[in-house]
Amino acid sequence: MMGRLAQSLLGRRRRIVRRNLELCFPELSAADRQHLLEAHFQAAGLSILEMANAWNRSLDDLQGHLEVLGSQHLEAARQHPGGVLFLGGHYLCMEIAGALFARHHPVDVVYKRQRHPVLDAAERRGRSRHFQTLIEHQQVRLLVRRLREGHSVWFAADQDQGLRGALFAPFFGVPAATLTSPLRLARLTGAKVLLLDMWRSNEGRRWTVRFRPLPEGFPSGDLSADASCLNASIEAAVREHPEQYLWLHRRFKTRPRGAPGVY
Repeated sequence: MMGRLAQSLLGRRRRIVRRNLELCFPELSAADRQHLLEAHFQAAGLSILEMANAWNRSLDDLQGHLEVLGSQHLEAARQHPGGVLFLGGHYLCMEIAGALFARHHPVDVVYKRQRHPVLDAAERRGRSRHFQTLIEHQQVRLLVRRLREGHSVWFAADQDQGLRGALFAPFFGVPAATLTSPLRLARLTGAKVLLLDMWRSNEGRRWTVRFRPLPEGFPSGDLSADASCLNASIEAAVREHPEQYLWLHRRFKTRPRGAPGVY
């Protein structure tokens, strides 16, 4: 109900979602994209309730509702002396699935400070209940130190934060401003890199987190090739559960020189 209400009232966000789906799924009919848009808003409504639970209440009764796939990759990575860097996208269930996972595997999380101080304080307080250290994305020295000390760091680096520290790499075939900092971090620290995907089951209150290795040789040192590889890996995960990706974000707001805006 919350998702349907948001879809009805938030016209600007509804237009952003519709445009993202047009850009990323041109092969779908208009009717299929509309169905996906509606499913996305319903999933977003559920994510608000999940976030409230993760930030404010005990999750003891939900621990048995988490499934972990690819645990063999995680266990192998934990033996690596240079720390573990989890890379992935912004999935709608990330607050509760991440919190449930962090109960068994201590992890730091990289975040971007919210403009509104009250919202920022609520986010920091809520996430501090589950994660070891909250690291602002600009705190590079702290990021490097934590990885070199052997910690696990979660960096969802799929949002458009402008061209500073970014380059264009394809995401669903569209040039997208892609942060290079996680690629540089991996090279600088020698951390083991794993993809972290997550989704909500449609059958009930169950969530899945999955760990996948990136292709052999990643990071290669070629920032453009590595950014394309990372985006392609996130895209593959998004296509499995497309309604559960954060389409509310203007992923393609930064455009190559001379290219028209898409929103």
